[in-house]
Order: sequence, then C-alpha cells, then structure tokens
Amino acid sequence: MKFTKMHALGNDYIVINEFDEEKVKEEEKGNFAKKICRRGFSVGADGVIFIQKPTSNGYDIRFRIFNSDGSEAEMCGNGIRCFSKYVYERVMKRNPLRVETKGGLRICEMEIEGDEVKKIKVYMGVPKFKLKDIPMVVDGYKEDDEFLNGEIELKNPYLPKVKLSVVNVGNPHAVIFVEDNGIDLDFVREHLDVIGKEIECHEAFPERINVHFVKVLNPNFIRIVTWERGAGYTTACGTGTTASVIIAHKLGKTSNRVLSHLDGGDLEIEIKDDGVYKIGDAVMVYDAKLINIGW
Repeated sequence: MKFTKMHALGNDYIVINEFDEEKVKEEEKGNFAKKICRRGFSVGADGVIFIQKPTSNGYDIRFRIFNSDGSEAEMCGNGIRCFSKYVYERVMKRNPLRVETKGGLRICEMEIEGDEVKKIKVYMGVPKFKLKDIPMVVDGYKEDDEFLNGEIELKNPYLPKVKLSVVNVGNPHAVIFVEDNGIDLDFVREHLDVIGKEIECHEAFPERINVHFVKVLNPNFIRIVTWERGAGYTTACGTGTTASVIIAHKLGKTSNRVLSHLDGGDLEIEIKDDGVYKIGDAVMVYDAKLINIGW
C-alpha cells in the first residue's frame, strides 16, 4: 500500500488516497489507524487521513481522519491543511476546495507558487457554544446554556478543580486560561499526562473532549499547550487553536485577529462576521510503500 507522510506544525499524519479506490476496508480503518500510528513499531503518526470521493455534489472531495487510538474525529485543523495540499498537488487542481468533513463543510483556499501549495486558509465555520453541541453535561446547566470560564472538579493530586470554557468548531474543545487558574505553562507541561487525560475523559464530556491550556501574552498573541482527544499531547492542533482564539475573544482577552504560538510553530486565526478563518502551511515529507504493518 502506498502512502504519504505529512505534517503541519509537527502534527504528523499518514495520508492514504482512496479517491479512485478503497485501500483499507471501512470496518478495518479504526484498527488499521491504531496499528500504523504506533511509533517505534510501525510508521508512527498522530493520525491517518483518507482522501475519498464526496457523498454529494455539494462538495469537491471528502476528508476522513482517524486518531492514533483508532477513533474517527469530526475534523482536524492541521490535518485538513495537509489534506488540501495533497489534493491540489496530486488529485485535482481546484482552488478554493469545498471539503466534506464529519464536522460539516470546510472551504480551503490555497496560496500557490508554481504548482506547489505554500499556505492554506481554511474557513472553519461558525462556532457553537451550547452544551448540547459539545456535548457537555453538568449540574445546574441546561442543554442550551453556554459554559464560559465555569468550574469543574478534578480528582488528580495536582489540580483539584479547573476553570474552563467549551466550544465546538466541528469537534469539541475545552479551553483553559492558565492565568485564571493560578498555574503556568511549565506546571501544565509537567503534569499534562495526568491533567489532560482526566479532563479529556471527564464525566462532564460523554464523548470526550480536546483540551488546551492557553496563556494570553497580549491582545494579539497567545501560547497554547495541547492535549488532543484520542492522541494525547501533540505539538499543535488547528481546531484547538481556532477554539482557543474564539474563546479568548469572546471573553474579551484578545482581538479578533491573533497569532497563536504552539510547540510546532505559529498559526494565524481571524474571526469575521461570517465565521472563523485559520491560516498556516503544511509539509509533504515522503512517499512510501507499506510492506508490513509492523506488529
């Protein structure tokens, strides 16, 4: 099986082109992703992206992504940039690209030099804040309520409770401002495996959630440390960066255009009247042929 290894800000993916034919059977995709993403034993990646024909004429192409734990995600901001670059350079020269995802339509507009995609601007849609859209279940709140800088209790020995906000940008995110919790990003990094995992799997989130720890440096610049649902720590998360800026702006902490610094690099997010836009690059690392899944 041929595949391509790509990354966006260090968030790495195995890209499999199924536009003309199925390469991995539908019922095997989750387990296949779980195996091939295991670092040290197989190729290793944060997830597997499948390029497929759309299910209706309203889209140009279909984006599917499976996390390293085998679960299928609704959307992935870094993944869709890799996807868009691959599609334009190898499948169809269409710009902008109307992409079908489990999280809805995403429109990807590419900056081209020659035949190479240099940057991708992704329309990320309109955010949803109601608890039923996350989903989130918490005492004292109704399904149509929003949860902004609210508090939930934790059971770990490092952080007994946390103030967070939630939003859905095609997939669900919990955004935590370190300055509102009396902690810093060094504390977060030291205990991320425990705190990130607990919040991801907290009983308040029946379908689990992505978790982001944010430090606001000024109205136009933030830093983010990410724990992704189904993948754990990652160097960057495109939808998570989008969610973090949306929440920061909604709480009056930042302007509508923010440069976000992640461990893998920078992303620019802009909030407009029609929704949110994300701008960044993607890198094609190598093409290869899978001889054996590895284990």
